[in-house]
Amino acid sequence: MSIYIGNLSYQVTEEDLKLAFAEYGKVNRVQLPTDRETGRPRGFAFVEMETEAEESAAIEALDGAEWMGRDLKVNKAKPREERSPRGGGGGGWGNNNRGGRRY
Repeated sequence: MSIYIGNLSYQVTEEDLKLAFAEYGKVNRVQLPTDRETGRPRGFAFVEMETEAEESAAIEALDGAEWMGRDLKVNKAKPREERSPRGGGGGGWGNNNRGGRRY
């Protein structure tokens, strides 16, 4: 299981998160998603810890805590939902028909 951390400062690094969560146990992995276009962090992260007890201690201690000028949102991560493939209809632009008049 992993922990979701939201409302992070855009200056936060994976190392910052490892150090903060290491106070509550062994950190196995940190994921800090970045924006595809800008390359900067998206303001949230996921941390995996060694045991459920360590995760629970970190969640209890850090949820709502102020860190790097932001109030953190920390809870158990929900399983990722599968997205349907993009494509198909939508948009109302089919057949290049925009409803304009021809004169």
